[in-house]
Amino acid sequence: MTGMVELPIWLVVLVLALAAIAALDRILAPSVRWFFRRRMERAVARLNERLERPIAPFKLAQRHDMILRLAYDRQVMEAVAEHAAATGVPPTVAMQEARSYAAEIVPAFSATMYFGFAVQLARWLTRVFYRVRIGRIDPALGQVDDRATVVFVMNHRSNMDYVLVTWLIADRSAISYAVGEWARVWPLSRLIRGMGAYFIRRGSRNALYRRVLARYVQMAAAEGVAQAIFPEGGLSLDGRVGEAKLGLLSYFVAGFDPGGRDILFVPVGLAYDRVLEDRLLTEAARTGVRRFRPRVTGVIAFVLRMGWRALRGNFPGFGATAAGFGAPVSLRAFLAEAQADPTEDLGRVLMARVARAVPILPVPLVAAALEAGVASRAGLDAEVRRLVEALTARDAVLRLHPQGLEPTVEEALVHLRRRGMVGEDFAIPEARRQVMAFYAASVRQRLEVV
Repeated sequence: MTGMVELPIWLVVLVLALAAIAALDRILAPSVRWFFRRRMERAVARLNERLERPIAPFKLAQRHDMILRLAYDRQVMEAVAEHAAATGVPPTVAMQEARSYAAEIVPAFSATMYFGFAVQLARWLTRVFYRVRIGRIDPALGQVDDRATVVFVMNHRSNMDYVLVTWLIADRSAISYAVGEWARVWPLSRLIRGMGAYFIRRGSRNALYRRVLARYVQMAAAEGVAQAIFPEGGLSLDGRVGEAKLGLLSYFVAGFDPGGRDILFVPVGLAYDRVLEDRLLTEAARTGVRRFRPRVTGVIAFVLRMGWRALRGNFPGFGATAAGFGAPVSLRAFLAEAQADPTEDLGRVLMARVARAVPILPVPLVAAALEAGVASRAGLDAEVRRLVEALTARDAVLRLHPQGLEPTVEEALVHLRRRGMVGEDFAIPEARRQVMAFYAASVRQRLEVV
């Protein structure tokens, strides 16, 4: 027992290293994690004091725990058994598949990343590119049930939608977005998960995947997590608010417990004087190929060009952007009066309210007037006045130049002429007609909505 044992130096170093790792893992690491966890909890507590709707505890749970909770949910387990029986795979394989879907969907929310980085970046980007104007905020939003789960239902005009709404709602709550496959690119995916967003496969027909996704959406809603969805399922190709795709809405309806939390759907209408992707979108509409992707070289060239203009003090921005908030729809009240297909009825009602909430900005207004074929400034001014009167009669939300219609027209013409979309004779070049129609569409649609 007291004899000498000789060991090579490399083995001694290895043993000491392993011992140090074990000490870190068993003694120091838990203490460090506890220290930072306590600091985070105190920071979240201070943050919740100023938020209109505090961050739901569900959102702050450890991601690993949430994955297990979702994968072993009773309804998911039933779906696993059905999937195994239908496909003939062993139940263990089907269970592993369900866990992989859960890991793909569940976010990794970080309050520090969301409020300390993402919100600040969103504020900076929005102010660099646009002048932000708030549309109408329905008075009913000030009287909503504090316990209800809020789901913002938005039209999808641009990828700037995420940036704009994140900033505008930052003083009220942290919202969890449903984002598509475009965001599953490293390192962007890590950032988006940290902001609390969850990924969805929009075109998936896998029944097991759909059940796992449905249960996550339903569990988050039941726990009061504020969410934001784009029911159109993708960016608008023609500038209009489209019909709702019913996937996510059906999950809310199917999992709703009338005795639990109510769900309030808040319609949000978004508008821009310039949509950054407008040419990509109109080209996709022309070709019918929706799976468009911007060329990396084109994106880099655009960023460098705008950056060079900003350094020279020659970057005027992209005009105005605005968001309007309509009257909320209570799911409990809606289902109490619903007809045969409540999900379809809900989608129709929500998208109509979103269309009514979209503010009218200078460029879309003047684009609609130019499409009438005016040939002079006097004719353009007269057509703009006619449209404003018609929109006012429809109770549309107008967010124009604060000094009146003449500065509104002048402001819009500056932006349109800079992009070569209208000539000095007020004619629209043939190559720009589709893009001009894209902007005019929101005005035309608002004139159709009662």
